[in-house]
Amino acid sequence: MALKIELARVYGFCPGVRRAVQMVEEHLVQEGPLATLGAIVHNAHVVEALERKGARVAGSVGEVEGPAVAITAHGAGQEVYQEIKSRGLKLVDTTCPIVKRAQEAARTFAQEGYTVLIYGEEAHPEVRGILSWTGGKGYATLQPADLPPRFPRKLAVISQTTKDRQAFWDFVRAVIARFHPTLEDLRVVDTTCPETGRRYQAALELASKVQAIFVVGSRNSANTRKLAETCRGTGVRTYFIESAEEIDPSWLSGLSRVGVTAGASTPDEVIDQVIRRLSQLGGDVA
Repeated sequence: MALKIELARVYGFCPGVRRAVQMVEEHLVQEGPLATLGAIVHNAHVVEALERKGARVAGSVGEVEGPAVAITAHGAGQEVYQEIKSRGLKLVDTTCPIVKRAQEAARTFAQEGYTVLIYGEEAHPEVRGILSWTGGKGYATLQPADLPPRFPRKLAVISQTTKDRQAFWDFVRAVIARFHPTLEDLRVVDTTCPETGRRYQAALELASKVQAIFVVGSRNSANTRKLAETCRGTGVRTYFIESAEEIDPSWLSGLSRVGVTAGASTPDEVIDQVIRRLSQLGGDVA
């Protein structure tokens, strides 16, 4: 029986990532080299390809030799914008519009006197940037139990954009349950990205049809790790790979149908290489 390869209904680059990469590529062609403040997206293949074209990764604005610098799709704190302006550097701002919306919500709530609570990973660059826009009036956590027992009475809750929407609302309910007696004013804005949810749902649909799933993307990509966790949670055999070279032919032994999905920061060419490798090993795209 021939091996069938089924692709997820939605996979790969999201609009925000595609926009960020295109903006950097356009600058490289039209105006020449630039620095990016960290990886423009969390995918090694993309970063290496852009570096070959003249986009050097810098760890901070202080490392930028000029004349131009790009803020990544994950966004940055307000102090970064100020430093770029003070140094007279040309700014290429590739911040995802949905991340920008979360930043603006954080800033507005803080200015209105709310403490801003972000459902997210405090060490993630997107969350660090959003926290900066609160002017020191923010917290970030995935667990309400980690918050101090005495919490501000005027609270606004938003989310890291790549988090699951249902998980965000579960978090909101847990926050309410813990602090309800002392909360006087609660505002909630769902800043999760619909594209992330679409990918999770498509992965679940795919998992119900196949015997194994290949999740393609960089291991330092939070959204791709979550995608792999979503697939594993269904019980289907899941292989989290960064490239086609990682595929072991023995993984396909006895299988008649496998699936392929990819994180929002995974470029088309890497996904295509995985599909070609599976085809070479006897598969046909369903």
